Amino acid sequence: MTMNVLGYAATSAKAALEQYRFERRDLRSDDVSIEILYCGICHTDIHYVQNDWGRSNFPLVPGHEIIGRVANVGPDVTRFKQGDHVGVGCMVDSCQHCSACKQGLEQYCEEGPTFTYNSEDKIDNSTTFGGYSEKIIVPEKFVLHIPEGMDLKGAAPLLCAGITTWSPLRHWKVEKGTNVGVIGLGGLGHMALKLAKALGANVTLFTRSPGKEHDAHRLGADNVVISTDVNQMATVNNKFALIIDTVPYVHDVNTYMSSLSLDGTLVLVGFPGILDAPPLNTVPLVMSRKSVAGSDIGGIAETQELLDFCGEHDIVSDIEVIKIQDINEAYKRMLKSDVKYRFVIDMVSLKAQ
Repeated sequence: MTMNVLGYAATSAKAALEQYRFERRDLRSDDVSIEILYCGICHTDIHYVQNDWGRSNFPLVPGHEIIGRVANVGPDVTRFKQGDHVGVGCMVDSCQHCSACKQGLEQYCEEGPTFTYNSEDKIDNSTTFGGYSEKIIVPEKFVLHIPEGMDLKGAAPLLCAGITTWSPLRHWKVEKGTNVGVIGLGGLGHMALKLAKALGANVTLFTRSPGKEHDAHRLGADNVVISTDVNQMATVNNKFALIIDTVPYVHDVNTYMSSLSLDGTLVLVGFPGILDAPPLNTVPLVMSRKSVAGSDIGGIAETQELLDFCGEHDIVSDIEVIKIQDINEAYKRMLKSDVKYRFVIDMVSLKAQ
């Protein structure tokens, strides 16, 4: 039996989000039905609402940083029960049989993962709708346990901003004493600072904007380097084993290549597009075996690992809680970087229509 759900949707490209009723699919035997308590706002939500990437299907209900309470479970579900606090991130399914899925890297599924919204259900071909809504139905395998006592509001952005920075930290084996650089201090950057510091790394923030030192140090940075200052940049030549680049727009990565150590890697996590200016200078890559790489969110096991780590180290995102009715204004503020550092919707406000 389908479920009629209230949410907020964009009905056309660049249209304001507005109240929208839609049908959730039937509960299957391995499904978890979740009452949504909080939903983080990701820059990706704005890209899809504005159809910046040319692949949005309308009406579109965004939201993939979901924290909720289990309302019901299918008969084959064993890991969750009614009342559990759970999370849902960017994916709700994958093929489960390709090489990537077998490694627990569902985000790289060779057939393409089923995303939490603006995607196609692999069983009935229905469109997926995201977390700006009352409830969601998700296969058990793609539902995450929220550690006991974790702040639920602050946990929401861990499901995207958190895992997007955690995955490269783990893949490139950051540990105590590793020199890590972070480019940009926004939703992703502030999580990268917190997580790298908790892993024991020596952490440096690269920023173009003076005045961020206090916040950067509070969040875990040991040092702050103004990337437009030639003298400051010279002090970190050949220093970093890993630089996490969180900048969400076209920029010059060549600026940072001299800061990488031998075998160092600059990993792009913030810009999913054509990095068209200026061209990458390959000389430092060849002469010092440096690398430019990319990384995309994380697998389900990796995301659970992140949540457990954050629970042990008392880490959540720095957030500003809003009502769903203020969503369009929040989008405008995000585009001006006017949030520290992630908006989270309190979904109880949806009942106040």
